[in-house]
Amino acid sequence: MRTDTGQIFRLEDYRPSAYLIPETQLIFRLSPEATRVTATLTVERREGAPVDAPLVLDGDGLQLVRLEIDGDAATADACEVSADRLAIVLPPAANRFRLLIETEIAPARNEALMGLYRSNGVYCTQCEAEGFRRITYFLDRPDILSVYTVRVEAEREHAPLLLSNGNPVEHGDLGEGRHYAVWHDPFPKPSYLFALVAGDLGKVSDRFVTMSGREVELGIYVEHGKEKLAGYAMDALKRSMRWDEEVFGREYDLSVFNIVAVSDFNMGAMENKGLNIFNDKYVLADSETATDADFANIEAIIAHEYFHNWTGNRITCRDWFQLCLKEGLTVYRDHEFSADQRSRAVKRIAEVRTLRAHQFPEDQGPLAHPVRPRRYREINNFYTATVYEKGSEVVRMIRTILGAEAFRAGMDLYFQRHDGEAATIEDFLKVFEDASGQDLSQFALWYQQAGTPHLAIASAYDAARQELTLEIEQSLPPTPSEARKRLMHIPLAFGLVGQDGSDLAYQAADGATVENGIIHVHKRRHTVRFSGVAERPALSLNRGFSAPITLSVEQSPQDKIFLAGNDSDAFSRWQAFNTLLSEALIAGCRTVLGGGTPQFAPWLGDLAGRIAGDETLEPAYRALSLNLPGEADIAREIGKDIDPDAIFQAREALARALAEGNRPAFEALYHRLRDNRAFSPDAASAGRRALRNCLLDYLALLPGGAGLAAEHFHSATNMTDRAAALAVLAHRHAGSPEATEALAAFERAYAHDPLVMDKWFQIQAAAPGPQALETVRALCAHPAFSMTNPNRLRALVGTFSAANQTGFHRPDGEGYRFFTETVLETEKRNPQMAARLATALRSWRSLEPTRQARARAALLSLAAGAQSADLKDIVERTLA
Repeated sequence: MRTDTGQIFRLEDYRPSAYLIPETQLIFRLSPEATRVTATLTVERREGAPVDAPLVLDGDGLQLVRLEIDGDAATADACEVSADRLAIVLPPAANRFRLLIETEIAPARNEALMGLYRSNGVYCTQCEAEGFRRITYFLDRPDILSVYTVRVEAEREHAPLLLSNGNPVEHGDLGEGRHYAVWHDPFPKPSYLFALVAGDLGKVSDRFVTMSGREVELGIYVEHGKEKLAGYAMDALKRSMRWDEEVFGREYDLSVFNIVAVSDFNMGAMENKGLNIFNDKYVLADSETATDADFANIEAIIAHEYFHNWTGNRITCRDWFQLCLKEGLTVYRDHEFSADQRSRAVKRIAEVRTLRAHQFPEDQGPLAHPVRPRRYREINNFYTATVYEKGSEVVRMIRTILGAEAFRAGMDLYFQRHDGEAATIEDFLKVFEDASGQDLSQFALWYQQAGTPHLAIASAYDAARQELTLEIEQSLPPTPSEARKRLMHIPLAFGLVGQDGSDLAYQAADGATVENGIIHVHKRRHTVRFSGVAERPALSLNRGFSAPITLSVEQSPQDKIFLAGNDSDAFSRWQAFNTLLSEALIAGCRTVLGGGTPQFAPWLGDLAGRIAGDETLEPAYRALSLNLPGEADIAREIGKDIDPDAIFQAREALARALAEGNRPAFEALYHRLRDNRAFSPDAASAGRRALRNCLLDYLALLPGGAGLAAEHFHSATNMTDRAAALAVLAHRHAGSPEATEALAAFERAYAHDPLVMDKWFQIQAAAPGPQALETVRALCAHPAFSMTNPNRLRALVGTFSAANQTGFHRPDGEGYRFFTETVLETEKRNPQMAARLATALRSWRSLEPTRQARARAALLSLAAGAQSADLKDIVERTLA
């Protein structure tokens, strides 16, 4: 485990390396306990670098076996060696020389799952962000691009499969039961994209013909016996490849493309050039074992990693401060792909819910940072919702501002100008300026400033003059290390909705740039006047979530109700109803805190019933609309002195009120949606299941609800329905005979399947109430639980801490104490996982005083016990 160095890396300190490594040759002689890695590096002195500049290579816990410089053994005075650093202090005078570095590593003992490790008998690598230095000494930074040739040697019996990046070159027998394979990647890449997999795996094969007529061999490698579960992933891969050709003009460039699914993986997947390595939960699926959400995630993540071939691999990031250049951009691309494959409106709502659930709290807490951070202590802690999701929203805003045609021209110029380079945000923005002629200097602040901008909007309508006036005020709250903010360029999409539900026309607008349905907010205050508006409109603002902002709008409940039923913009229609639900829940929470029982206006139930039964709306859309804002969403809206128990009680009361007010309609629709056809993961079928399961969750609150959920569970013909019913029983009827029997039946049926058992752990970890901690503690002792498997740890401890507000935030602080113990125990093996778990306490200051004090005590315990740079960084920033 790399312990804390205390070093802070700053964007302004970036300097190019004095040396380049244009060619890298690697030989791996694989052994679980003693793998020998021989790296032959062709080193070039950068033009203008001093001849006597030392060459300092990164390492992490390495054991050096041999070091040669231009074929001669290195002398003691020529180098300085430690486990974490190799310095050639007397480099050759020639501008080009060769280093031979031999190290020995133990993959079987690598529980951090970074570098080269062995999992279930399979050798696997994970090198992003700084894992390659755990394999050999190297200039382990994104701007060092090298052409790799890799030879892998292993025992044929244990590792018949030998894979690396690029194209296969040769393979053969070495005698004594060993064999080898050689791979060559002709495209220069940074070390974080290096990959190796060796083991005994099954293969699913296919072919893809590119737009220029080249044939690409496709392979997905999985555990033997699971090949049939990789069919959907292969289909998603081929659709991704075709879509990227059609939408972005990007063609795949190697003769093979391989995906490997492994069960022990810290991330979701990794885009290594030509050899993507995946957490198996994002590859394996069928109707019996995977939910509709699993199928959608597989589709999106397969696409995301494939799209990295151009946005991340062919063009990579100059340094880790530019991480959003590959991740935010590629998230935008996978969002667009999923929108084209499924329902654009439903996908957009889901994206925004994710952003608000994960990125908004990040922006509002101690871990806030810009989309492009200016400093970091541990880069692994900056794979955040801000970099990914907000980074995607920033790219989307560029398209909104420029229009589709200019955006595509800018992307084409980006690929043309920077192919084969390590680029920066400035490079990215410059291509759009050059392609469109627009100045994006103010817009660039979206990359430079942390925090969520806020717009306060008031309106007035003058019927006599047919004039609508909007008063718009922009603000951006302080964030850590950023007290003073500069004004942002915010593209605010809008509509003026008339009484018939259609958008009203207007003759002119002044006070801001208004074009193509967008108000471009540039200043602190704008007074925007629309003339020729025939009637008082209902304001539909931030349509399509055109900017990742918060809004406060002076708007009557009648206007919100009207928009919830009539707005032509699907996102804004959902937003209007969601806002009404949030306001009702906040009021209900206040009533609970005051000792009362929440009461809700009948029209809210009537509106929910109309939405549920509106056959003009997609079932998936109706399901999203009827899903109440989560407890964490309401906590974020309240902002301070949060009492999770009060929020839970208010939410349960509203759910019960909506169910009671709509029981006949909900029951009729629930039964009508029953589908006896064979399972299909297509969007329409998934939407019908989503709506039916949403209705089940409501009906389970009513008399007879446990029996209905139990019948739903036992009659289910697919995992989506089965898992949904199990969650309803475990959450709504915990401890009942129906819930106990269903949990036992689920375990009996799927004890052999780790991915399905993750769902079993997750469902129980999310069950609300004071008994949750005891449940989680008991599950930690379950024979199927493993602290070393990231998926299982996330399913149980991650779900409990991040998604169980009442259980985790128990007033007595016991949830925090359990959490502290678990995080510190996890850190001993896997510091990266420990740090990610620790972010569950990022919003501790928003809690009511008793919980806040106990959360702070837990953080202080973590700070006292933390040993790694990963965990110390998160805890110290959270406490700051």
